[in-house]
Amino acid sequence: MQFFFEVLIGGLLSGVMYSLVALGFVLIYKASGVFNFAQSAMVFFAALTYVGLLEHGLSPWVAVPATLAVMILLALVVERVVLRPLVNQPQITLFMATIGLTFFIEGLAQIVWGANVRGLDLGLEDAPLEWLTDKTGMNVSKFDLAAAGVAAMLVTLLALFFSRTRIGRALRAVADDHQAALAVGIPLKQIWAIVWSVAGAVALVAGLLWGARNGVQYALTFVALKALPVLILGGFDSVPGAIVGGLIIGASEKLAEVYLGPYVGGGIEGWFPYVLALAFLLIRPEGLFGEKIIRRI
Repeated sequence: MQFFFEVLIGGLLSGVMYSLVALGFVLIYKASGVFNFAQSAMVFFAALTYVGLLEHGLSPWVAVPATLAVMILLALVVERVVLRPLVNQPQITLFMATIGLTFFIEGLAQIVWGANVRGLDLGLEDAPLEWLTDKTGMNVSKFDLAAAGVAAMLVTLLALFFSRTRIGRALRAVADDHQAALAVGIPLKQIWAIVWSVAGAVALVAGLLWGARNGVQYALTFVALKALPVLILGGFDSVPGAIVGGLIIGASEKLAEVYLGPYVGGGIEGWFPYVLALAFLLIRPEGLFGEKIIRRI
């Protein structure tokens, strides 16, 4: 049982960081109904920009706000140049636009900063927490605990911001009905710009945490895409769903790797979340917290 809880806690801590990535998808989907496939590329772009600025002599205290400014600018340009001209187009058109945007952002990041794999040190030691090991015998990483704490804090702040503030209420109105929101005077374009800027900031935090964990490399885009099973489980338009879905995916993939991996040759952690998501689609396709849509024919 001690080993079980050790694996479970490690999975839950990873799940919180998955929730952070998924939150970027949820915010844009709630505001515009667009599944932003490029969010994973934005995570990669943020991490690579931060490391690139450090290599050019900036201190971390300067590089973080500078990277944040770059991500907000990138998000605003994407919203203004790519998506705003496609308003009222079919959803598949917007989705395909974000797929193309993904390859553009990935290529731009590597053109500007290079394609070499970099390490990223945030000052968080990846070592077991001594007092917890002494008392319980469980090895829980200091880095995982601190990263999960940062991610949980940001997710909580954003959840409160979009549920308690005027902008959050406007966002929910926009998500329910664009035309009705315009009719009552909600500035639709400004709301979209705010949401894309917040998504850029979320991509920065996710990029720093995952970059410090796995290295700043192209594979970060695939880590960010682990948010897809999270969204399928939690619901594409639900902030609480992103949190719960992340915890489920994080815990299940670790437990599956340890307890089912030996029977299938290992490596199950990479694809088990997608199998779980596929099974979940057959049972509850709208997700745990997603709104069930009924269309009359």
